[in-house]
Amino acid sequence: MTATGSPVRIVLVDDHEMVIEGLKAMLTAFADRVEVVGQAVGAERAMDVIADLKPDIVLCDVRMQGSSGLDLCRDLRERDPEQKVVMLSVYDDEQYLFQALRVGASGYLLKSISSDELVRQLEFVHNGETAIDPGMAARAVDTAARLQRDEFWPGARQGLTQRESEILSYVVNGLSNRGIANKLVIGDETVKSHLRSIYRKLGVSDRAGAVATALREGIFH
Repeated sequence: MTATGSPVRIVLVDDHEMVIEGLKAMLTAFADRVEVVGQAVGAERAMDVIADLKPDIVLCDVRMQGSSGLDLCRDLRERDPEQKVVMLSVYDDEQYLFQALRVGASGYLLKSISSDELVRQLEFVHNGETAIDPGMAARAVDTAARLQRDEFWPGARQGLTQRESEILSYVVNGLSNRGIANKLVIGDETVKSHLRSIYRKLGVSDRAGAVATALREGIFH
């Protein structure tokens, strides 16, 4: 709740309308503390919605089709450094947490969170605190320490997750998307989604750029 006693105003952003509707239903019981003032399906539509509504907090997914929640957070913070953004994700991965904090997010919570805890964390963020899923916090400290000691997988310093590092190694070795999918027993679209994330983190736009950066930065030799 805000200092004036009015509810915290939030905008929901996810690329699945069903998730948005589920969150709205979940928060209905807390209407005196949190008010959903708007929603956007996908990051591309979110900028205009948020500009019009000026919410206290934007609650968005980390990974979406096209532009990601991380991209959205960075763009929102560049436009308005005071805008608070909280990531709500299924990914229990410290690297996503680190990336979210690097682009200016005020929190990283998991979609398994209970409704009353979500409301409590949103109020914390509105009052100037940073909300991090309690189960991830201790692991994040350990991960940060290991990164400092270089005790991690190739590409961790560039923000790559362990699976993204694995996929990048196959790209460097010349495997096609189908070849990578067969190796890892995952779908072609999953490979493409990972590659988009890899390109974004490495600051490149295609496979050739990713390979060049991986070799230049010594991620793989």
